[in-house]
Amino acid sequence: MKAFADLYARLDATTGSNAKLAALQAYFDSASAADAAWAVYFLAGGRPRQLVPTKVLRELAISASGLSDWLFEESYQAVGDLAETITLLLPENAGTGNDSLASWVEQKLLPLRGLAPELLLERLLPLLQSLDRASLLVCIKLITGSFRVGVSKLLVTRALAALTGVDAKRIAQRLVGYTDLSARPTPAHFQRLVASAQEGAADERDLGQPYPFFLAHALNLPVAEFEAALGPPHHWQIEWKWDGIRAQLVKREGQLWLWSRGEELVTERFPELAALVAHLPDGCVLDGEIVVWKDDRVQPFALLQQRIGRKTLSAALLQKVPVALLAYDLLEWQGADFRLQAQTLRRAQLEPLVAAAAQPQLQLSPLLQGADWADLERQRETSRALGVEGLMLKARDAHYGVGRTKDVGVWWKWKIEPYSVDAVLLYAQRGHGRRASLYSDFTFAVWDSGPENAERKLVPFAKAYSGLTDEEMRQVDAIVRRTTIDKFGPVRSVTPTQVFELGFEGIGLSPRHKSGIAVRFPRMLRWRKDKPLAEADTLATLRALLAEALRPA
Repeated sequence: MKAFADLYARLDATTGSNAKLAALQAYFDSASAADAAWAVYFLAGGRPRQLVPTKVLRELAISASGLSDWLFEESYQAVGDLAETITLLLPENAGTGNDSLASWVEQKLLPLRGLAPELLLERLLPLLQSLDRASLLVCIKLITGSFRVGVSKLLVTRALAALTGVDAKRIAQRLVGYTDLSARPTPAHFQRLVASAQEGAADERDLGQPYPFFLAHALNLPVAEFEAALGPPHHWQIEWKWDGIRAQLVKREGQLWLWSRGEELVTERFPELAALVAHLPDGCVLDGEIVVWKDDRVQPFALLQQRIGRKTLSAALLQKVPVALLAYDLLEWQGADFRLQAQTLRRAQLEPLVAAAAQPQLQLSPLLQGADWADLERQRETSRALGVEGLMLKARDAHYGVGRTKDVGVWWKWKIEPYSVDAVLLYAQRGHGRRASLYSDFTFAVWDSGPENAERKLVPFAKAYSGLTDEEMRQVDAIVRRTTIDKFGPVRSVTPTQVFELGFEGIGLSPRHKSGIAVRFPRMLRWRKDKPLAEADTLATLRALLAEALRPA
């Protein structure tokens, strides 16, 4: 555990990629396969379910530190992170425990889940008292499921590739599904992860293994600069940017698997797509977007949300919300990795594959043509009416890469401007990480009626935490502290004084929200210091945007 805690401290102390890479390589070079298996799991984003209820951890910290409840809460508010607060409050220990990371996780931490509170309090404190301060912090973060450090899965992949000589793309592919919630890494999993192609030939990938997803970069240039930066449109394969669930469909040896971009196996959630097993050849992997497909067109994402997370799919729901896969890439063909083929060649093979399947739940993502970039801009302006987010530009000679890289060619996402409204800051709570000491997570509201109504009220409708500069965030934090009306746990209610322009990608009906409306990916576009509180937008504005979003093309 101590070695992993030391790695965490080194990673947390630097923002430089080379320094992080060196720290990762040094750790994996000396770690056992059992420890390395768990380290990869945690560093690549794996988080097991919370092992100990937060209430029990609070009770333990209060009891061991001798603090009163209110002083613990004040300490938590000042620090902004529960694991860090508990670590600071527990008495300092010599840290004599030298057990490995794997031993700690498998023999001491995982068995805590499900124990009665009194047993947890009895067993947990002696465990924590055997750790030094650095190990204690990491241990509590693992217990609470809040372990995060500034390392991407791509950086972990690079470190393992540099250390073992195995191609980074091969390791990235093997990592897909490694951090699944139900996963329990073993030495064999790690050894397979870093095995050479010859050593791993018999078990190079599980039968249903997908490939890492290739991601696009945001294109934010003025249209007038496109020609100089990108060349003419015919250098690019141009498609709509669909608003659905990115997925890979894998068909091998008579079986079919469907993976989401979040590396979740979702085959059972979409039985109409699972039925494609009878219509696709073995040895093919398709990349595309799961969308609601009805009346020969894509339907709003809000409809798809009715199926997300449902454990039981009734016949009525399947009929009301049918889905299709809009295929736009072919990653494997006849059992061979097809990703190093040019974009146009992959597309040329994809088209007859989809046509031969001849199934309504498998559609080909259409290509767009334009005389020039201005012509394509005019087409992009119709995106909302079509229920899409803008355009995708894919270099015609691009290979299919791993993550958001440019070394094999590039994809650009040319998105439409977001929906926006002017909203009022109503509630605030502290952020996380480097903003843990600032009030940076905000709840925003709009008026329930126009200024003609003297009794009108503010109705919360969205939460946002991104979009402001660090300096602006510090200024808002000072206003929150100065105008606080009340406190509800970590949340502060403030006197409404500040107006912000909020942007969001989508809008839909939501009976769970007081406003009756839910928005997707809200963020702060700008601080409207020029706008009086009375001129903030109303629910009528949101309803008008909702009507626009739901209007048939």
